[in-house]
Amino acid sequence: MCRYLFYQIYKADLLLFSTRLFRIHLKNLRKHHVASGSFYVSRNRPLILQAFLGTCVGVALYDKEAGVGGLVHLLLPEPVSEASTYQPEKYASTGLPIFLRALYDEGASNNRLKAFIAGGALVGPVDGTDLHLDIGGRTAETVRHFLKEKEIQIEKSETGGFFTCCLNLNMGNWRCDIEPLGIDKASNDIESYDLSAHEIKRAIERIQPIPQVALKILRMINEDEHNVHELTEEIRQDQVICAKTLKLCNSAIFAGKRKIESLDHALTFLGFNNLARLVISTSMGSFYGCSSAGYSLCKGGLFHHTVGTAVISEKLADLTAEVKPGLAYTAGLLHDIGKVVLDQHIASAYPLFYRQLFEENANFNEAEKKILGIDHTEVGHDLALKWSLSESLADTIHHHHNPEETARNVKLTNIVYLADLLMSRFHTGLELERLSTATLSSRLRTIGCSIEKFSEIVDLIPAGVFKSEPELALMQ
Repeated sequence: MCRYLFYQIYKADLLLFSTRLFRIHLKNLRKHHVASGSFYVSRNRPLILQAFLGTCVGVALYDKEAGVGGLVHLLLPEPVSEASTYQPEKYASTGLPIFLRALYDEGASNNRLKAFIAGGALVGPVDGTDLHLDIGGRTAETVRHFLKEKEIQIEKSETGGFFTCCLNLNMGNWRCDIEPLGIDKASNDIESYDLSAHEIKRAIERIQPIPQVALKILRMINEDEHNVHELTEEIRQDQVICAKTLKLCNSAIFAGKRKIESLDHALTFLGFNNLARLVISTSMGSFYGCSSAGYSLCKGGLFHHTVGTAVISEKLADLTAEVKPGLAYTAGLLHDIGKVVLDQHIASAYPLFYRQLFEENANFNEAEKKILGIDHTEVGHDLALKWSLSESLADTIHHHHNPEETARNVKLTNIVYLADLLMSRFHTGLELERLSTATLSSRLRTIGCSIEKFSEIVDLIPAGVFKSEPELALMQ
């Protein structure tokens, strides 16, 4: 009898040990982020493919018998214009045939393929405009129609709804699952969180000063001064920024065949505007950091979001010719600087914050104020004043969630709002962000656009914005 009990205990311990080993194995598996507008196909290997989805649609296909599978991350249902076809992987109608051909080339068989579909959500707060545009819904419908036409079996489809999610495909065992984003960090319950005005003031004071070289470049961009000699001299005086800038210029991101050994060479290679953007982004990268504990849903998510917003802001400024592109880029890069101050406090109050946003459907700024007593736009404005940033930048930081509240920088603030909205809807999984589309039509009209052209504006987003390294977006 004792021997039998000992054997049962041994078996239970062995099972527990094996389960723990399996969980550790899953946790340590390498993960590959499939960016929007791209796909990944491979044979069986220890790798998990992931796509973070909001309005975009993800499709995982695999042939277990052939040991082949992959994932595609689709941005729009179909090309908007003839110029759109330079990157066909962005669209369901053109990207899916390419994705399927890649699977066939690896040995997949049409009658054995199984499909998982996710995304196409109405990312809240939802308004009638979202229902009218229904970009995600149309993309999902295009996907389903294509798979039905090809007679590919759909194992699971979770599209629509109001939540962002992550589509995972394990290339080792072909397990596929769809998980809500951010819910794991909200598992520990918390009922209240208190933050005093004194603590906010101390948090602002602890933020290191913005480098002088970055301040000077910001003023040069704002005042439209292009003193090349002054720029290079300023960069040389800050050895850290100088070294980081040259390192990035020589990285694989820019794929230059000739090594860039000096700032003068970098200036010739990149041009004044690109070098200025690179220096500002390098300077700000240390502020946004690599936290994944507060606003960020992944490591470096906050910085990636801000660089993407900056690039899209510049594209919108180019399109509309209403604002200086360099100023729009800078405003986009700085718009969420207040989150740097509040990030650690949001991390502590995350479960409460998550419930406010996703269960009680609270406005983003209102949720911050309810929990912390202040929101990131107010803190960002205070920080901008502390750094002596220009009035236009400080005002845009303060009102980028509510452009109607500004009276002096209406077009710049609306451009940054739209860029922020595009990042939060079409490149989710980086950070918690919820912007309303209630006045989207009027905000588009403010910068000379219309709601009918919204798909074309989405199509303007450079492919580099969606890649895993935010620096890829800088040169788009």
